[in-house]
Amino acid sequence: MMAFNCHCRDCQRFAGSAYASAMIVPASALEFTQGSPKYHTTTAVSGNAARRGFCVECGSPLVATQADYPAFVLYAASLDDPSWHRPAMDVWTSSAQPWDHMDPALAKYPRGLG
Repeated sequence: MMAFNCHCRDCQRFAGSAYASAMIVPASALEFTQGSPKYHTTTAVSGNAARRGFCVECGSPLVATQADYPAFVLYAASLDDPSWHRPAMDVWTSSAQPWDHMDPALAKYPRGLG
């Protein structure tokens, strides 16, 4: 698992904020205990189709995935207890908003990790 803050425009729109706090988890390790998310597909900066899943009851953002990547991005705010989330890096900092004050102790990647 890898925990991070993503500052790309897609995550800003998805989270409705300066960035989305998230973690990457293997698809086999993720289980929805109540219902299934409703997905919306967009095209990522990479050109790949990105699917973002929302709670069908409240509309909260839950997960994101790409067809060529066998894992889920799980959004920290969707956890029952998000307080244990500890991001190790900021990604897509080239898209960060000028009013966003990032933690200087975290590693910075101007684009994604790929």
